[in-house]
Amino acid sequence: MSEQNTRRRDSAATRQALFDAAAELFAERGYRRTTVRDIAARAGANQALLFRYFGTKEALFTEVATAKDAILEQRDPHKFFTQLFDGLLDPTSPKRRDQALLSSVRSLGTDGTSSAMTRDVVAGYAQLLGELTDEPDAELRAHLLLACLYGVGLMRGLAPHQPIAEADADHLRRLLRPLARTLLDKIDDPPA
Repeated sequence: MSEQNTRRRDSAATRQALFDAAAELFAERGYRRTTVRDIAARAGANQALLFRYFGTKEALFTEVATAKDAILEQRDPHKFFTQLFDGLLDPTSPKRRDQALLSSVRSLGTDGTSSAMTRDVVAGYAQLLGELTDEPDAELRAHLLLACLYGVGLMRGLAPHQPIAEADADHLRRLLRPLARTLLDKIDDPPA
Protein backbone atom coordinates (compact mmCIF):
# COMPACT_ATOMS: atom_id res chain seq x y z
CA MET A 1 0.00 0.00 0.00
CA SER A 2 1.34 3.40 -0.90
CA GLU A 3 2.14 6.03 1.72
CA GLN A 4 -0.62 8.26 0.30
CA ASN A 5 -3.26 5.50 0.67
CA THR A 6 -2.10 4.80 4.23
CA ARG A 7 -2.34 8.49 5.08
CA ARG A 8 -5.83 8.71 3.53
CA ARG A 9 -7.01 5.64 5.46
CA ASP A 10 -5.53 7.01 8.68
CA SER A 11 -7.24 10.35 8.13
CA ALA A 12 -10.57 8.58 7.62
CA ALA A 13 -10.00 6.59 10.81
CA THR A 14 -9.05 9.74 12.72
CA ARG A 15 -12.09 11.59 11.42
CA GLN A 16 -14.32 8.69 12.47
CA ALA A 17 -12.66 8.54 15.90
CA LEU A 18 -13.32 12.25 16.39
CA PHE A 19 -16.93 11.85 15.27
CA ASP A 20 -17.49 8.86 17.60
CA ALA A 21 -15.86 10.65 20.55
CA ALA A 22 -17.98 13.74 19.94
CA ALA A 23 -21.18 11.69 19.70
CA GLU A 24 -20.40 10.00 23.01
CA LEU A 25 -19.45 13.21 24.78
CA PHE A 26 -22.42 15.20 23.48
CA ALA A 27 -24.66 12.37 24.72
CA GLU A 28 -22.92 12.32 28.11
CA ARG A 29 -22.48 16.05 28.70
CA GLY A 30 -24.41 18.03 26.12
CA TYR A 31 -23.09 20.62 23.69
CA ARG A 32 -22.04 23.35 26.09
CA ARG A 33 -20.11 21.12 28.52
CA THR A 34 -18.23 19.25 25.80
CA THR A 35 -14.98 20.88 24.78
CA VAL A 36 -12.89 20.41 21.66
CA ARG A 37 -10.04 19.35 23.94
CA ASP A 38 -12.22 16.63 25.49
CA ILE A 39 -13.28 15.31 22.09
CA ALA A 40 -9.70 15.20 20.82
CA ALA A 41 -8.47 13.52 24.00
CA ARG A 42 -11.14 10.81 23.85
CA ALA A 43 -10.38 10.23 20.16
CA GLY A 44 -6.64 10.15 20.79
CA ALA A 45 -6.14 12.89 18.24
CA ASN A 46 -4.85 16.43 18.04
CA GLN A 47 -7.43 19.22 18.47
CA ALA A 48 -6.29 20.80 15.22
CA LEU A 49 -7.56 17.74 13.35
CA LEU A 50 -11.08 18.36 14.63
CA PHE A 51 -11.00 21.79 13.03
CA ARG A 52 -9.45 20.36 9.87
CA TYR A 53 -12.12 17.68 9.41
CA PHE A 54 -15.20 19.46 10.77
CA GLY A 55 -14.43 23.20 10.83
CA THR A 56 -16.00 23.99 14.21
CA LYS A 57 -17.44 22.25 17.24
CA GLU A 58 -20.86 23.48 16.10
CA ALA A 59 -20.41 21.88 12.67
CA LEU A 60 -19.37 18.62 14.32
CA PHE A 61 -22.43 18.78 16.57
CA THR A 62 -24.62 19.29 13.51
CA GLU A 63 -23.02 16.28 11.81
CA VAL A 64 -23.66 14.13 14.89
CA ALA A 65 -27.28 15.30 14.88
CA THR A 66 -27.84 14.61 11.20
CA ALA A 67 -26.42 11.10 11.57
CA LYS A 68 -29.82 10.26 13.05
CA ASP A 69 -31.32 10.65 9.55
CA ALA A 70 -29.50 7.52 8.40
CA ILE A 71 -30.58 5.78 11.59
CA LEU A 72 -34.22 6.67 10.96
CA GLU A 73 -34.08 5.46 7.36
CA GLN A 74 -32.73 2.05 8.38
CA ARG A 75 -35.16 1.26 11.19
CA ASP A 76 -38.67 0.09 11.32
CA PRO A 77 -40.79 1.88 13.95
CA HIS A 78 -40.99 -1.16 16.26
CA LYS A 79 -37.24 -1.74 16.45
CA PHE A 80 -36.61 1.98 16.63
CA PHE A 81 -38.96 2.39 19.59
CA THR A 82 -37.33 -0.47 21.48
CA GLN A 83 -33.81 0.86 20.87
CA LEU A 84 -34.83 4.42 21.75
CA PHE A 85 -36.62 3.27 24.90
CA ASP A 86 -33.73 1.06 26.00
CA GLY A 87 -31.13 3.74 25.24
CA LEU A 88 -32.84 6.27 27.49
CA LEU A 89 -33.57 3.85 30.30
CA ASP A 90 -30.07 2.41 30.29
CA PRO A 91 -27.79 5.12 28.84
CA THR A 92 -24.61 3.21 29.68
CA SER A 93 -25.68 0.16 27.69
CA PRO A 94 -23.15 -0.90 25.05
CA LYS A 95 -26.15 -1.68 22.81
CA ARG A 96 -27.04 2.01 22.60
CA ARG A 97 -26.23 3.18 19.09
CA ASP A 98 -28.25 6.33 18.68
CA GLN A 99 -26.59 9.29 20.41
CA ALA A 100 -28.76 12.02 18.86
CA LEU A 101 -31.61 11.90 21.37
CA LEU A 102 -29.32 11.81 24.40
CA SER A 103 -27.24 14.61 22.90
CA SER A 104 -30.34 16.70 22.45
CA VAL A 105 -31.59 15.92 25.98
CA ARG A 106 -28.23 16.88 27.45
CA SER A 107 -28.13 20.06 25.34
CA LEU A 108 -31.53 21.43 26.31
CA GLY A 109 -31.41 25.12 27.08
CA THR A 110 -28.52 25.76 24.73
CA ASP A 111 -29.14 28.36 22.06
CA GLY A 112 -28.51 28.10 18.36
CA THR A 113 -27.51 24.85 16.71
CA SER A 114 -28.29 22.52 19.58
CA SER A 115 -31.75 24.01 20.02
CA ALA A 116 -32.47 23.54 16.32
CA MET A 117 -31.03 20.04 16.52
CA THR A 118 -33.35 19.17 19.40
CA ARG A 119 -36.37 20.29 17.36
CA ASP A 120 -35.13 18.32 14.35
CA VAL A 121 -34.45 15.17 16.36
CA VAL A 122 -37.85 15.29 18.05
CA ALA A 123 -39.66 15.91 14.74
CA GLY A 124 -37.88 13.02 13.00
CA TYR A 125 -38.43 10.61 15.86
CA ALA A 126 -42.08 11.64 16.30
CA GLN A 127 -42.75 11.11 12.62
CA LEU A 128 -41.40 7.54 12.76
CA LEU A 129 -43.07 6.73 16.10
CA GLY A 130 -46.37 8.12 14.79
CA GLU A 131 -46.49 5.12 12.46
CA LEU A 132 -47.17 2.97 15.52
CA THR A 133 -50.80 4.08 15.73
CA ASP A 134 -53.67 4.63 13.35
CA GLU A 135 -55.29 7.21 15.62
CA PRO A 136 -55.97 10.61 13.98
CA ASP A 137 -53.80 12.36 16.58
CA ALA A 138 -50.75 10.15 15.92
CA GLU A 139 -48.36 13.11 15.87
CA LEU A 140 -49.55 14.33 19.27
CA ARG A 141 -49.33 10.81 20.72
CA ALA A 142 -45.76 10.38 19.45
CA HIS A 143 -44.72 13.76 20.87
CA LEU A 144 -46.30 12.91 24.24
CA LEU A 145 -44.33 9.68 24.40
CA LEU A 146 -41.13 11.50 23.46
CA ALA A 147 -41.82 14.09 26.16
CA CYS A 148 -42.10 11.29 28.68
CA LEU A 149 -38.88 9.69 27.45
CA TYR A 150 -37.09 13.05 27.55
CA GLY A 151 -38.24 13.47 31.14
CA VAL A 152 -36.92 10.06 32.08
CA GLY A 153 -33.64 10.84 30.31
CA LEU A 154 -33.33 14.10 32.24
CA MET A 155 -34.10 12.54 35.59
CA ARG A 156 -31.79 9.58 35.04
CA GLY A 157 -28.78 11.53 33.83
CA LEU A 158 -28.75 15.28 33.39
CA ALA A 159 -30.58 16.20 36.58
CA PRO A 160 -30.61 12.93 38.53
CA HIS A 161 -33.67 12.62 40.71
CA GLN A 162 -34.38 9.72 43.02
CA PRO A 163 -35.87 7.20 42.81
CA ILE A 164 -35.86 7.42 39.00
CA ALA A 165 -32.10 7.95 38.63
CA GLU A 166 -31.15 4.68 40.29
CA ALA A 167 -34.21 2.60 39.41
CA ASP A 168 -33.55 -0.68 37.68
CA ALA A 169 -33.92 -0.21 33.91
CA ASP A 170 -35.97 -3.42 33.54
CA HIS A 171 -38.37 -2.26 36.25
CA LEU A 172 -38.79 1.10 34.50
CA ARG A 173 -39.46 -0.71 31.21
CA ARG A 174 -42.26 -2.71 32.85
CA LEU A 175 -43.80 0.44 34.33
CA LEU A 176 -43.52 2.61 31.21
CA ARG A 177 -44.46 0.08 28.55
CA PRO A 178 -48.25 0.24 29.25
CA LEU A 179 -48.11 4.03 28.88
CA ALA A 180 -46.23 3.68 25.60
CA ARG A 181 -48.72 1.07 24.38
CA THR A 182 -51.67 3.31 25.35
CA LEU A 183 -50.26 6.15 23.26
CA LEU A 184 -48.97 4.06 20.37
CA ASP A 185 -51.19 0.99 20.21
CA LYS A 186 -49.10 -0.87 17.61
CA ILE A 187 -46.09 -1.23 19.91
CA ASP A 188 -45.27 -4.91 20.15
CA ASP A 189 -44.77 -6.66 23.43
CA PRO A 190 -41.11 -7.37 24.12
CA PRO A 191 -39.93 -10.92 23.38
CA ALA A 192 -40.22 -13.24 26.38
